[in-house]
Amino acid sequence: MPIAINHAGFCTPLGHEPQTILRALLSGDTAAMVRREELLFERPATVGAVSAPLPSLPASLTSFACRNNALLLKAVQPLQQAISAARRTYGAERIGVVLGTSTSGIAKGEQALAYRQQHGQFPDDYHYVQQELGSPALFLQQLLQLQGPAYTVSTACSSSAKVFASGRRLLLSGLCDMVIVGGVDSLSQLTLNGFDALESIDDDRCNPCSANRRGINIGEGAAVFTLERGNGDILLSGCGESSDAHHISAPHPQGRGAVAAMQAALTQAGLNAIDIDYVNLHGTATEKNDAMESIAMAAVFGRESIPFCSSTKPLTGHALGAAGAIEAAFCWLLLSRYNDGQLLPPHQWDGVVDEALVPLPLVQAGDSTRLQHLMSNSFAFGGSNASLIFSRGNLA
Repeated sequence: MPIAINHAGFCTPLGHEPQTILRALLSGDTAAMVRREELLFERPATVGAVSAPLPSLPASLTSFACRNNALLLKAVQPLQQAISAARRTYGAERIGVVLGTSTSGIAKGEQALAYRQQHGQFPDDYHYVQQELGSPALFLQQLLQLQGPAYTVSTACSSSAKVFASGRRLLLSGLCDMVIVGGVDSLSQLTLNGFDALESIDDDRCNPCSANRRGINIGEGAAVFTLERGNGDILLSGCGESSDAHHISAPHPQGRGAVAAMQAALTQAGLNAIDIDYVNLHGTATEKNDAMESIAMAAVFGRESIPFCSSTKPLTGHALGAAGAIEAAFCWLLLSRYNDGQLLPPHQWDGVVDEALVPLPLVQAGDSTRLQHLMSNSFAFGGSNASLIFSRGNLA
C-alpha cells in the first residue's frame, strides 16, 4: 500500500517558502549559521537559527505559548486549509498527529526559572505544558480541532524521522485516514551546554567528513507533512528502525544499528541498494558519527556503489528532535516539481579528506542525477536509529 506525502510545511533556518529553501539548499548557502552570545555559558556559539518572524498563538491556546510551538505553527500554517478539508471528508477522529521533539519548549522553562530566581515566583504566563515533551502534538491537535491519536516521539536525534514509521502504522492499521507528522525543536541553553559538556560543540561551522572536524552545531526549526494511503506525487516508500543500544551517547563503531535501519527501509520499500539515487547523511561532524556512518554506508551499498550523498547540517545546524523532519523536507523538495533540474545539495566542508574514513561520493556544487528514490538517515543517542526512503510517484 503506497503512502502519499501530499502536503508539506516548513519553518527552517533556510526559510519557510519552498523555493527559498530549495535555492539555499542547492547553492550550499550557510548564511543561517550565526553567532549567538546567550546560549553557551562561557563563550559564543555558532548555531542554525530561524530568522523569520513567528506568528502568535491563538488566544484560546496561550497556555501553549513558547518559541517551540510558534515554530510549529509557522510550519503548519500552509497546510491548515488542506487539513480542514480532510477533517470534513474523513472526520476529526480519523486524523492523527505524531510529532518528534527533543527538548520541546524547555527554553520557556529556562526563562521562567530565571524569573523565579529574581522575583521569587514563576511569571503569570508560564505553564508547564509549554515545555512538556507532549506539548507539540497536543497543541497541534487542538489548533486543528482534531480528535484522532495524538502523541510526541522523543528519541533524541531520530525523533522526527521515526514519526513517519508511526504515521504509516496508524494508516495501515486502519486507525486513521490522514496522519500529520513532523518535528520541531528550538534553541536552548540546556541543549547547547549539555553537548558542550560532552565536548561535542564546534565553535565554528561544523565540518562533516573532514579530517579537521571538531563536532556539531545546534540548530532549530520545524517541518510538517500529511500522510495518506494511496498514490501521490511524492511517496513515503520505506521506513527502517533499529535500536542497537550500544552506548548512551556513542554509536556502534561498525554501525550495526545504522546498517539494520537502512536495510529495513530498503526491504520495506521493495528496493535494492542500487536503486537509491542520493542519501542525506546524518553527518553530524563528530569524530565517531562520521566514521561509523561511512562504514555503514559501505556495508549497505558496497564501497564502489555508494550513491551521491551529503550532510546538510553545515547549512542548518543539527536540529536534534526536528532534524529528521527537516531533512525529510529537503528530500521532499528535491523530489518535487520545484527541483526541475534534479540538482543535489552540495556537501559544505573544507575538503580535507580524512584517510581513516571510507571514501564517500560527496556532492559538489552543480551535481545532478536522476532523482527517483532518496534516503535520509537519522542516528540517535542510545542507538535509536531511523532511515527513510522517499520516492517520486505520479511525477515519475
